[in-house]
This record gives sequence, C-alpha cells and structure tokens, in this order.
Amino acid sequence: MSEELPELRASDDDREKVAERLRDAMAEGRLDMDEFGERLDAVYRARTYAELEPLTRDLPATGSGAPAARPGAESGGENWPARIGGTGDARWGIGVLSGFQHTGRWTVPARFKAIAFWGGGQLDLREARFESRETVIDCWTVMGGVNIVVPPGVQVEVRGIGIMGGFGRPAGDDTPDPDAPRVVVRGFAFWGGVGTERKPTRAQRRLEKERRRGEGEDRKELG
Repeated sequence: MSEELPELRASDDDREKVAERLRDAMAEGRLDMDEFGERLDAVYRARTYAELEPLTRDLPATGSGAPAARPGAESGGENWPARIGGTGDARWGIGVLSGFQHTGRWTVPARFKAIAFWGGGQLDLREARFESRETVIDCWTVMGGVNIVVPPGVQVEVRGIGIMGGFGRPAGDDTPDPDAPRVVVRGFAFWGGVGTERKPTRAQRRLEKERRRGEGEDRKELG
C-alpha cells in the first residue's frame, strides 16, 4: 500500500488480504481475540489504502505491498483454526409467514435453533466464524423450509426426521478437513424440508476463476 497514494480506493480483494493476515496473526498468538475483532471491524469499514495500512503495520511483513493471503490460500486451503472461537451472534432464526437469513461474516453459535412455519430460512456458513468445533442446528419446519450452506471441508451430519417432508444431505463426496468444524443438523420437518448443500467460498471462487483464466492463456500460447 503506497504512502504516495493514501486516498487510493481499496478493493474487496485488498480488504480480504488484510483480513486473512489478521487471522494468521491471531492464530500465531500475535493478536488476542479482542484486538482481532477490533481490527477486523476496521478492515471492513475501510475505504482506502491509507485506512488499511495501519491495521497490519506492527505485524511481520509477508511481502511487499498489501499483506499477502495466508499460506495455502493458493491451493484453496482454509485456515480453520483462525475461524474457530469467539461469541456466537444470533442463536435463533424464526420465519412465521415470513423468512430469515444469516449470511456473510457472522459468528455461528455452538447451538442454533431455526423455526419455519409457512416460511423459510437461509443459513450460509461459507464466510462465517464458528463459536465451537461442533455446531448443532436444530430445525423445526411446518409447511416451510430451511436451507443450510456449508463450505467444502466442513463435516455435515444430518439426523432429522421428516413426515411428508425431509432432511437433505449435501451432494457429492466431500472429504472433511480434520481441522474444520463439524455441523450437526437435526430436528423435525412436517410438510416441509431442511436442505444442506456445499458451495465454495468467495476466495475459492476467485482462485478457480484465476485458474481457468491461466489455463485459457496457456491454450492461447500453445495455439
């Protein structure tokens, strides 16, 4: 981040790189949870390089320019230890003739209760932190539904009971990451359903896009 251009606008990618550096620093013991939380809030409020630069100024450099993404990011890996810990946010989701959703950057509590009656709910855990290594999501649906999205690597166990409804398991054979949290989905669905699916995180989608772009450039050179 150049001091010569302090008002240069920062991109989402710039903010994400700084956030990843802070997660690394917390995992290494350089920041405690309170310091990490304060700096992370500042990262996502930042609009310019000048606002981002001080947030990692006292941390070891990982290269020139903006702090680099954590080791392993290039291969799509996830620094799970840095995403586990803290205090959970909302512990309930209720949709009665309406809906609810928890997406983006939030902290999933160790126990979450989701209720959908003639309504629906969405729980997206791809960019979330986890209060505990194991998360239990209790779902009760009557003529409604709840959809739960998890990132690759997270182990999902489904124990729910459905009557004229059902509990779906994520498609595909995904090998759990031993460092990743485990999510247990249980409860009861009557004329409704609870679905679980795996989708890549924003960082993983970006890496896949860059990989495809690189393959396309290689094919052009060979052609």
